[in-house]
Amino acid sequence: MIPLKYLQAYPATLQDKVRELIAQERLGEHLAKCYPGRHEVQSDKALYAYVASLKQQHLKNAPAIDKVLYDSKLDVLRNALGLHTAISRVQGGRLKAKKEIRVASLFKAAAPEFLQMIVVHELAHLKEIDHNKAFYQLCTYMLPDYHQREFDLRVYLTWRELPSTIDVNQRE
Repeated sequence: MIPLKYLQAYPATLQDKVRELIAQERLGEHLAKCYPGRHEVQSDKALYAYVASLKQQHLKNAPAIDKVLYDSKLDVLRNALGLHTAISRVQGGRLKAKKEIRVASLFKAAAPEFLQMIVVHELAHLKEIDHNKAFYQLCTYMLPDYHQREFDLRVYLTWRELPSTIDVNQRE
């Protein structure tokens, strides 16, 4: 049986469907059919504008974001896909907190729906630190099909790690 490390928390029936697509060598085809495009947000500047736009649309009262960038180390570091940080620095007599969002570089070549899901997830952390009920309610407020996209993103990550797609991934 193929271990599905990104899908371990999901029901066995869903995992079996993914395993069946893998066995038939149709998982990539399935993902391409569901998510055919690639987004055009390729630079850190464009990513910042994209994140700021979503924040303005859904979280006007949330703290400002100081920095947004693609990070090539995130896909290795603790299996993080995105990261939000609040860095506190002393400037003069004040303590100043800077909010940062980092998105794994592998999402430069992903479908726009996956980038949006990652950004929504990281924006939700501006209001809710923990992955609790309020956090996921906020995610679904910003992106009604958040849970489906999260599942599909995990399927995409599974597909990327299949031996037959490793050569393709290294060329991207």
